[in-house]
Amino acid sequence: MLNVYEQIDANKRKSWLVIAVFVAFMGAFGYFFSYIYGYDWSFMAFAILLSAVGSWVSYYNSDSIALSLAHAVPVTHKDAPAYVNIVENLSHVAQIPTPKTYVIESPALNAFATGRDPEHAAIAITRGCLETMTRTELEGVIGHELTHVKNYDTRLMAIVAVLAGSIAMAMNWAWRLSWFGGGRRRSDGEGGANGIIMLIGLVLVILAPIIAALIQMAISRRREYYADAGSAMLTRQPSGLIGALKKIAAHEDIPLETANTATAHMYIDNPLTTETHGSWMANMFSTHPPIADRIKALEQSM
Repeated sequence: MLNVYEQIDANKRKSWLVIAVFVAFMGAFGYFFSYIYGYDWSFMAFAILLSAVGSWVSYYNSDSIALSLAHAVPVTHKDAPAYVNIVENLSHVAQIPTPKTYVIESPALNAFATGRDPEHAAIAITRGCLETMTRTELEGVIGHELTHVKNYDTRLMAIVAVLAGSIAMAMNWAWRLSWFGGGRRRSDGEGGANGIIMLIGLVLVILAPIIAALIQMAISRRREYYADAGSAMLTRQPSGLIGALKKIAAHEDIPLETANTATAHMYIDNPLTTETHGSWMANMFSTHPPIADRIKALEQSM
């Protein structure tokens, strides 16, 4: 198992690797359509612009985007004193700046952390957690999220969320292009080229969710085990996170309406699948290990 410093270095490298792969993908995407349309380089320029903007936004603004997508609202001591107090205390123990605190107005039980580094981090937790969990359980959940912040998991997860969404947008653009055409088609076989574009557009639209899922799964699911272990070390009470995970599993049938495939991997538990009701395909592509396995690992550490 990697130590905390090795995890931080690995996550920093993975962040830049994900951005490089995204830029390469978008470049290939733009070149292909430029070729199909008779070397109309406007497609290539659009792809490069999209990849550059997507990379910049994912690095510097992914936290605000993630919080906005989750409909998270900022809270203070006055709004949620116990929650904010726990974040402050555990941040001091973890020796990181105190993240901003947000609440998602949902009865579902979930939480996530975001931010490109500990100095620009934020934690969002659902109203369901605040109303359902004990203080010890909340400490377990917040300890888990603070470990993500300390290990720079949040940078990697947020970058992937934005770039996966950008790829999906590019796929949708390709599909619309295949139907409505536009630009200068190659003079030799215009009908054939348009037919190829339509076919490729259809295939890419079908594959877009799978591509996004594979990119998210490129972030090792082991990070959740690291964050669980980090929570146990911060709180000195593995039982808190164990109790929280059991409650999360018991309430998985409550939907988190603001969650989507681009941000699902950021949460403490995948809000789009359930252990009991999810299909084997959904579990196979889940961005998180089964809660039962996580609980077992924590119990073994006690």
